[in-house]
Amino acid sequence: MTSTLTPSSSLGADPQSPISSVDNVFPSSQSTGAIGEDPVSGDSKGRSMSLPGVTDEGYTTFNGVTYLGCALVNAPRSEVEIYRNMSILNEQSKQAIPIELYVPRTSEGNVRTNGVVRLVDPGTDTDIACYKIHRILFCARGPSDSEEKMCFAFTCSHGDNPDSAIFQCHVFRCELQEAVAKILYSFATSFRRLPKSIGRSTSSISEAEVTAIFSVNLEFKEDDGKGSYSTCPKDKNIFKFRCDYDKKIVISVTQTGNKELRIERCFGLLLSPGRNVKDGDMHLIEMNSMGYSSDGRTYSISGNWEISEECFKVLDTETPKDTRVFLTVAVDLVICGIQEPVRFAIETKAKIFPHNERFWYFTKKPHQEQFFVKLKLTETDAPDVVQYEVVEVQSQTQIDRQKAGMSLQGLKHHRQMSEGVQSPQDDEESDGDEPLLSGSGVVSKEVTDDNLLEAWHEVLVKWHQNLSQRPKQVQQLAKKGIPEALRGEVWQLLAGCHDNSELMEAYRILITKESPMESVIQRDINRTFPAHAFFKQSGGLGQDSLYRISKAYSVYDEEIGYVQGLSFLAAALLLHMPEEQAFSVLVKICFDYELRDLFKQGFEVLHLKFYQLERLMQDLTGDLYEHFMEMGLEIHMFASQWFLTLFTAKFPLFLVFHILDLFLCEGKDVIFNVAIALLKMSRKDLLALDFEGILKYFRVHMPKKYRTEEAARELMAAAVSAKVTSKKLKKYEKEYITMKEQEMQQEDPIERMERENKRLLEDNMRLEQENDDLAHELVDSKLTLKSELDEVQDQNKEMKTDLTKHKKLLKDTQEEKHRLEVENQQVKEMCRKELERLETENSRNTVIVTDYKQICTQLSERLEKQQTAHREELSRIKILVKSCEACSKMFDADGKVNLPEPKIDPEKMNPKIVDLQQQVRELELELAQTKLALVESECKTQDLTHSLHAAVSEIQASKNTWFTKTLNSIKEVANTHTGKKEPKD
Repeated sequence: MTSTLTPSSSLGADPQSPISSVDNVFPSSQSTGAIGEDPVSGDSKGRSMSLPGVTDEGYTTFNGVTYLGCALVNAPRSEVEIYRNMSILNEQSKQAIPIELYVPRTSEGNVRTNGVVRLVDPGTDTDIACYKIHRILFCARGPSDSEEKMCFAFTCSHGDNPDSAIFQCHVFRCELQEAVAKILYSFATSFRRLPKSIGRSTSSISEAEVTAIFSVNLEFKEDDGKGSYSTCPKDKNIFKFRCDYDKKIVISVTQTGNKELRIERCFGLLLSPGRNVKDGDMHLIEMNSMGYSSDGRTYSISGNWEISEECFKVLDTETPKDTRVFLTVAVDLVICGIQEPVRFAIETKAKIFPHNERFWYFTKKPHQEQFFVKLKLTETDAPDVVQYEVVEVQSQTQIDRQKAGMSLQGLKHHRQMSEGVQSPQDDEESDGDEPLLSGSGVVSKEVTDDNLLEAWHEVLVKWHQNLSQRPKQVQQLAKKGIPEALRGEVWQLLAGCHDNSELMEAYRILITKESPMESVIQRDINRTFPAHAFFKQSGGLGQDSLYRISKAYSVYDEEIGYVQGLSFLAAALLLHMPEEQAFSVLVKICFDYELRDLFKQGFEVLHLKFYQLERLMQDLTGDLYEHFMEMGLEIHMFASQWFLTLFTAKFPLFLVFHILDLFLCEGKDVIFNVAIALLKMSRKDLLALDFEGILKYFRVHMPKKYRTEEAARELMAAAVSAKVTSKKLKKYEKEYITMKEQEMQQEDPIERMERENKRLLEDNMRLEQENDDLAHELVDSKLTLKSELDEVQDQNKEMKTDLTKHKKLLKDTQEEKHRLEVENQQVKEMCRKELERLETENSRNTVIVTDYKQICTQLSERLEKQQTAHREELSRIKILVKSCEACSKMFDADGKVNLPEPKIDPEKMNPKIVDLQQQVRELELELAQTKLALVESECKTQDLTHSLHAAVSEIQASKNTWFTKTLNSIKEVANTHTGKKEPKD
């Protein structure tokens, strides 16, 4: 076993840091027995042994020490490398230099020591070399079972900046083995011990400093309902309170240092929930009493704490299981000889129980804290009056935290990234509170601001006219939130894939391919947006679309494949656009917005984001950052999902969509704005919680704070106004790169080579596997190509046969075409002749019909005239007959002739009358025949007209047939060729 001394923070990372910033150096277990006693004091001059002596210059000196030499090292904290150099220099110590070793008794030094380790030539009493304490990084002694048991060594840094710093290992040997432990003890003391006060002198009175030490006890008392107060119990440094009971705070202050300062009075007693509380957030407590005890050593202050006040509501609310709340109690004391009041702030934890809770096993020991008040003498007009000015007040807890290296520069360990992002169902609950399911919340498409819609309408019209240039008004409008009805279109425009047919066509092909991640995708689909109706049903339209997009992307991006958490982002896009467009926007976000880089190279870029967020917290929310560091809470414990899922996994949809608006408009740095806004708006709640409570708050309570649109808008307004600039992020990125390079330099070369060897072995195995896969693919490709070549050759033969057939078919078609052309000419000629004949016949029939009409008209007029004459003659005869008395009986009353059938004697009949009657009958018959002929001619005329129209239609239809058009095209081509040949002839 070896003995080592290790500073708690790497000074090589910051060689320019001041001496006062150096942390302590602690000896290991092997040196404990050797350094349990104080070093021997006395004058060391002229001694032959390497035992310590104390000088009046603030040094502890050691004689009998030999300087063996130094060597350059790459890992100044590696014991293995120090032992190797120690062994080499011990064996080759032919030119070793005897020295006297001067070790300062304090790391901060004084006007004489200046905080440096001196190597002095014992003969001439001159300095050989000097090393500042804050440059020493590591101390170690040789193994007790080796030749180097009387040796020790320390490593130190040289250089003005981290880039040019080098590390040296200085090796020494002592004459006595027990002196090694005493030397290491002196080194430890120089780092740990506070500087002693130097006597005042008229020339340096303004620079003299003293340290006063105060011990402060804190206890709480609770109203027992009987007119008195009982002490609140405490379990593992956690006070136990009950709800709805007024309490009393009791503080006792005792001075334990050498410097006696009397407390004059208490200026104020203050209380606040949380830790790292700002002065303005503290609340005054009504004081009951103050003053010294009977022995005059302890100053006590008590005050009533009315728990009903609104500012103390957190401390009067029952805490969930396994969670605690922080509270800070402060007391301002007016101390004689000090210009201003001194504040002692005590941070502690409490657990709040129900009103009727009873405590059985507990301790009533008060909470104790020690404070170191660094004072500086100031000049006064009265020579006998001593007046001090407070330089610094530090509690023992703060000192212990600094020793533990809880600072940003102490971030040296490698943070392991979890393999995936947990879905909501994976979160284990420590109590009955359920986290908010992903996909919660309703986003309305209604827009009450007409001016906003009109502004977006103008922007979109202008944007569509020139898609390559984004209008200037888009950024300001996006900060207010894109209207839900327009998000699908605007997101595509912002991502630059409004009409990306290439990606959409690729998607249609990718969904037909198989993915090795299908089982993982299917498992995650059921846990994505379970609170949304579109994705709730297993096997429904929403889950099927989400499965296809996730599978398509895993095939598209072979390097990253499918990663957990990607489905949440895809689901948010699917709620605004079809699958093809959602896939296109997802690809743009992963590649153009560099989201996929977070998953590459062992999450190296993601660790950079964590560092940048941590530095932003330190700059913008310093108290919250300190609280997280003290709790041991690291950024990746709560911010992983923020970066990997763009806040889509936990938060309500209204907030998620607004974040995506800004992300697509302004870029990836928006994540930092939203993260800082979340932390600032939850600052008071987080400061009042412990480690488990903070994690639960991030997982359960923080997302629920933004379920209303008003809270979400307030958060986004804070995010927009957050002071996060690209210049600042670039600065943090350079810091991170520098820090990683220093870690690599300070790392043990063997460990680095082993890790590098392991990585190379993994790469080699991966490349061999890829080589095997490529070989198999090559063989398969050759076989496939051979098979495809045979198929192509067979197809070639078939195509040649088809070509021959088609050539023959073309020849037959041309002959058929020629025959049809001749027939077409014949048909046309026949139709023309028939049309001429029909027109001629139609003209003749028209003339005949006209003649018949004229004859009929004449006959009708003639008949009407004869009928009129006959009626007149008949009327005259009737009149004459009626005038005759004998003949009037021949007529009835209605004028009808009532005669017996006359018996005509043909012999007595007048032959003229008979002829006339015969002529009348013939004319009547001729008239009937003429009318009949007229009707027949009209019918025939109609038939001829109908035939004529039909023939014309047939001729016109024959002209419009495809065959006719083809023949006409062939004729035109033939005529064209004929026209071209004629000029040559």
